[in-house]
Amino acid sequence: MRTILITGPGGSGRTTVAAATALAAARQGTRTLLLGADRDDTLGAALGMRTGPEPARVEPGLTVRRPDAAQGFRDGLAALQERAASALDLLGAARLDAEELTPLPGADELALLRAVRDAALAEAHDLLVVDLPAAPRALALLALPEELRRYLRRLLPPERQAARALRPVLGRLAGVPMPAESLYEAAARWDLELAATEAVLADRHTVVRLVAEPGPAGADAARTARLGLALRGLRTDLLVANRVLPEDAPADSWLAGPLAQQRKTLAEWHGTYDVRTVAHLGRDPRGADDLAALDAPGVDEDVPPVEWPVADRLADDGVLVWHIPLPGAIRDDLDLVRRGDELVVTTGPFRRIVPLPSALRRCTVDGAALREGTLAVRFAPDPRLWPQGR
Repeated sequence: MRTILITGPGGSGRTTVAAATALAAARQGTRTLLLGADRDDTLGAALGMRTGPEPARVEPGLTVRRPDAAQGFRDGLAALQERAASALDLLGAARLDAEELTPLPGADELALLRAVRDAALAEAHDLLVVDLPAAPRALALLALPEELRRYLRRLLPPERQAARALRPVLGRLAGVPMPAESLYEAAARWDLELAATEAVLADRHTVVRLVAEPGPAGADAARTARLGLALRGLRTDLLVANRVLPEDAPADSWLAGPLAQQRKTLAEWHGTYDVRTVAHLGRDPRGADDLAALDAPGVDEDVPPVEWPVADRLADDGVLVWHIPLPGAIRDDLDLVRRGDELVVTTGPFRRIVPLPSALRRCTVDGAALREGTLAVRFAPDPRLWPQGR
């Protein structure tokens, strides 16, 4: 199954483009599922119908669903209270009733991630179109599975989980309580669920599609979003230039200024992105007819994978070079820190802790350079760790 994750700056019309993309695919015979998480049901407004947690048929081949974050939060906390019943009883703690629970910030995003994972694993559709939040929140959301897994590994490292079998003995010898078995089980379950979500996002059939209006603000937002996605190793297939104004407007009309900005931005974008334009209808699109009139781009079948190759230049320069694509990165906003077997990469507002490839773990950082949107990090073999004879 193919997955298209659609995001862009707030107010760029990404929800409308997501709905139009799903509708166009369905009308071409592709079984399509459209997911959204906006509590205000902007997706339903674009489709001309209400959406909710139960899958709803829009028309043949197209189903829409908006996960209920509140219900998911209540169910999850109820299950947690059930698993921790003995500990709560021991502490004399009162359990919370489902009716008094209010979802915490971020519950909508977590519910959407869970829905994306479940839909991809179910394979009941050929195409999954996801209306993500605005770009800043979407980038944080897409980073969440990897970051949470890293936190879990730090709190309960896999190599220490061997202590599970020895927990009763160690508890008696140490004379202190050991972590409960349920803690290890919960950590393993969470790690498995997060790994499945991470696999869906990294799958070769998953792409991120950016939506922005062609103007100075849209150009800045698209550039920042593209950099954040590149740091995460996520693929982008298209940049949808939305609400493109007609070129035949009179030269003396108020549209002259916006049209000049539009032309300049589109010229810059065509040299950087794979751009598809969606015309301004002169009104807010509502319903299937308006969405079809947008003529949204379909599925791009040929999107190259994101690769971070390690070049072997030991014979010529005595180094290995790790190439990390960071389109749009600025040298002054770039920072690198080697920490054990990880490399902490910071570029602009984004930061990622990346595990080093096995060969580079036996090396020391020998320098780095940013050229033409690619960060090249040089690693020199550490004589104490490098195999003899190389």
